[in-house]
Amino acid sequence: MPVQPSDQEEAYFARNEYKRLREAEDARQKALAEEEKQRLKDLHYMSCPKCGMKLVEIDYRDMKIDKCTACEGVWLDPGELEALSKLEKGLADKFFGAFLK
Repeated sequence: MPVQPSDQEEAYFARNEYKRLREAEDARQKALAEEEKQRLKDLHYMSCPKCGMKLVEIDYRDMKIDKCTACEGVWLDPGELEALSKLEKGLADKFFGAFLK
């Protein structure tokens, strides 16, 4: 005669199955989010935030500064503004003068 599982046993296995499915779905969602983040990074990497055209790196006093090829906007990475602010006033004027037409 087969043994019938009790309600507690069925609830236990249902909880375990739900937990396993939920963890698998969470892992799938996390992987999709990481893929989307990488896709967006690849899409926008070295693109001008203003006009969307490509940025080129120019060298200025041991720093790499990004300049747009179309609108000629200048974009600074984290920490570069602080480094520029430490320059002497005359050097800062020369720096910003280099980007004028």
